[in-house]
Amino acid sequence: MLSLITGIGARGQVGEAVGSALAARGDVVLLAARTEQNAMDRAAEITALGHRAHGYACDLSSESQVATLARRVRDEHGDRLDALVNLAGGFGKSGPMDASLLAALERMLAINLTTAYLTTRAFLPMLRSASGSIVYFASDTVLEGSGTKGISGYVASKAAVVALMRSVADEERQTGVRANALAPGSIRTAANVAAMGQDVRYIERAQVASAVAFLCSPGAQAITGQTIRLRA
Repeated sequence: MLSLITGIGARGQVGEAVGSALAARGDVVLLAARTEQNAMDRAAEITALGHRAHGYACDLSSESQVATLARRVRDEHGDRLDALVNLAGGFGKSGPMDASLLAALERMLAINLTTAYLTTRAFLPMLRSASGSIVYFASDTVLEGSGTKGISGYVASKAAVVALMRSVADEERQTGVRANALAPGSIRTAANVAAMGQDVRYIERAQVASAVAFLCSPGAQAITGQTIRLRA
């Protein structure tokens, strides 16, 4: 299987765990990050364990760069993609609505929604060839019962990711491409621990990686259009 993971990030983040889990089960993993250093470092760590990985630098909010990435992947790996994991994104506070800045909303939409939209659009032909799976990353803040004060831009962008997922799942039902979203709470990453400390109920990165691996497996062929909450 050939799997593409976007937003692979630095060491200690979710992308590292997801990439390792998919590679360990035998996938060839393609790791896309904003910086070439992160992409190449994460790929080198996986190949050092005897698995297959390739790193690519790409600004996933850039239409032209995503189109170039898709051409490179087709040229180097063929026209079939079994899994696309849209991990690229980020968190940001916008403060109370009446004091929030439009720039904060625009940034959240760019890094959470635009990245997922552009990558999905660019790689859909390859996913159709393999009847592949797309996994989006939302947040439990978009689901009932979660606190949302001061993060309206973030919540709006993640809710839009869920809406995008549902539309893709509906459109691609006849092609065999499945689309689902994970909506995790706080994940134990290096960045989150540095920002919030240890006294938080974290979801472990391995748990997130297991959920991604399942959704990108034959066992999940009947699952599409779903938002799955992950909580500690």
